Amino acid sequence: MELKKSDFYYDLPEELIAQDPLLDRSSSRMLKLNKVTGEYSHHTFKDIIDYLNPGECLVLNNTKVIPARMFGVKEGTGASVEFLLLKRLNETDWECLVKPGKKAREGARFTFGEDLLKCEVIDVTPEGNRIVRFEFDGIWEEILDKLGEMPLPPYITHKLQDKTRYQTVYAKYDGSAAAPTAGLHFTPELLKAIEDKGVKVAYVTLHVGLGTFRPVKEDNILNHHMHSEWYQVTEETANIINETKKNGKRVICVGTTSCRTVESAANEDGIVEAKCDNTEIFIYPGYKFKVLDSLITNFHLPESTLIMLISALAGRDNVMAAYEEAVKERYRFFSFGDAMYIE
Repeated sequence: MELKKSDFYYDLPEELIAQDPLLDRSSSRMLKLNKVTGEYSHHTFKDIIDYLNPGECLVLNNTKVIPARMFGVKEGTGASVEFLLLKRLNETDWECLVKPGKKAREGARFTFGEDLLKCEVIDVTPEGNRIVRFEFDGIWEEILDKLGEMPLPPYITHKLQDKTRYQTVYAKYDGSAAAPTAGLHFTPELLKAIEDKGVKVAYVTLHVGLGTFRPVKEDNILNHHMHSEWYQVTEETANIINETKKNGKRVICVGTTSCRTVESAANEDGIVEAKCDNTEIFIYPGYKFKVLDSLITNFHLPESTLIMLISALAGRDNVMAAYEEAVKERYRFFSFGDAMYIE
């Protein structure tokens, strides 16, 4: 079977790419799509509570975005180089995206913020990322908070006025280079109302890598290699999800990262296991979901692995028709944009 990248292309006017978050998180618009019939309807995000039922389970990714973008100065030449922290390997070593790469060959040394932090490039990965060893005195998180910036996606050109707006209200565990953006629509009040209705809320952790934004280069998408991301499912969360499925109720994931986490942690019988692991799961049409029933998500880039994932759930034709409608109705797209609920 061949699935072409171009099958997942749609035309998006640039002015529909949301540049700033809305003042009220839950007031964004929401397009509801029936994954079986392809029917869609228009709503406000806070209406989501009307479509969640007692006994069902809402799964949220509680990862926290770190200020992962830093600017260093190369020792000897004084050249300015940008570092994007992708994955922590141990106390001192990180896998990083470094621009321009030619200034960061193995052995190159850099300083940050008046020598508050130093590093050396100790290896280059097959993808061209750098393995970097940092040297510092003090608490890493405090140094990072002082030197780092929020790594907004490349399509957002406005400066973020409030750092917290690129975090979900339930963000807890440091480690992501990008936010799980479907969760940005929730407020504490909305989450409380959902729980008060009898919906169970379960948390997973998947640290989102920049691979999320990496374009699919292969024409035949089956040749695309997914990036690896670390995730954790606790015993408590596994029990909540398995109990929900046993009772014949739905599991609704918030975001493609939550979806990929529960699908990665499930065995062949669809039982979610408590575990910490790395996942490279690539979900595209033809995939049979083991756990997820419904999905709350944002609108994704053309030809991205994320639009392929939602096409696996709702059917490519249904998704493309819904996206065409969203463009026509001038929904806001991508990270700070509007939501889609696939039921």
